[in-house]
Amino acid sequence: MEIQKKNVLVTGSTRGIGLAIAHKFASLGANVVLNGRSALSEEFLNPFLDYGVKVVAISGDVSQAADAERMVAEATEALGSVDILVNNAGITNDTLLLKMTEEDFESILKVNLTGSFNMTKAVLKPMIKARQGAIINLSSVVGLMGNAGQANYAASKAGLIGFSKSVAREVAARGVRVNVIAPGFIESDMTDQLSDKMKTAMMAQIPMKVFGQPEQVADVAVFLAQQEYLTGQVLAVDGGLTMQ
Repeated sequence: MEIQKKNVLVTGSTRGIGLAIAHKFASLGANVVLNGRSALSEEFLNPFLDYGVKVVAISGDVSQAADAERMVAEATEALGSVDILVNNAGITNDTLLLKMTEEDFESILKVNLTGSFNMTKAVLKPMIKARQGAIINLSSVVGLMGNAGQANYAASKAGLIGFSKSVAREVAARGVRVNVIAPGFIESDMTDQLSDKMKTAMMAQIPMKVFGQPEQVADVAVFLAQQEYLTGQVLAVDGGLTMQ
């Protein structure tokens, strides 16, 4: 798929990996739809105008099916279609299982897994009708290997992988591709707050001995959008952390 002039909707794109992905697509000539739970300021949108593309901001909660349908409808009205969907919106609420409440567990699944279901279902029919489209879901290495204190998050991200593979099989013959990125330790607001001791311990687990950058994940998102004979795959962007 050619990226230039395509329309890309990136959920949870106000910071971090989601924002980097939106910038990367825009820099390659794609029109972008930015999303957050709250309204985005004009100042936030201005840098995208330098790319010479259309930029649309649509607020909404992916965990709510009605919001997902509305956001896709508004994006389609503004740009004509949604050619690429990046399901990036996600949250964490870490605690050991014995201390985890039902709400702690279900609230994470509602955003990370059900949210991707809601958005995917909303874009799927028009993509199938057009016989083209790319859906990229952001999982995590935690969904591949687990992590103490993150049973809820790991379940949501592992579930997203199974969800993606199932949908990929359903729509492959209709020209729609579904792939997954599983980022490892990526530099972010969260890693900036870690102590040097914790950073050293985390880095020791990574064969390449460095944290990743959001831009590196964005590069893989673009790659997955472009590759027309690639679907149902999980690419771990993790410096070798999960290699087997």
